[in-house]
Amino acid sequence: MRSWMNEIFESTKQYTMLDFSFLKICLISLGILLGVYFSELFLSYIFIVWTIAIVSYVFIMYKTFGKYLRSNSSR
Repeated sequence: MRSWMNEIFESTKQYTMLDFSFLKICLISLGILLGVYFSELFLSYIFIVWTIAIVSYVFIMYKTFGKYLRSNSSR
């Protein structure tokens, strides 16, 4: 399993901006489709879904810009 994951990580290192754009579009489309088909189910858990979305967004923004912000604050 670990070697399979390493192969996936190695292949994603070769992705271009266009490849990542298609990946994001695919994931957004799948999320919208799930939301459409399971809207009644998710409406009762909307607070949990929003919490997960916000926490994951903050985490990704920190991982993306955290190094940049730390390097600028030390100057």
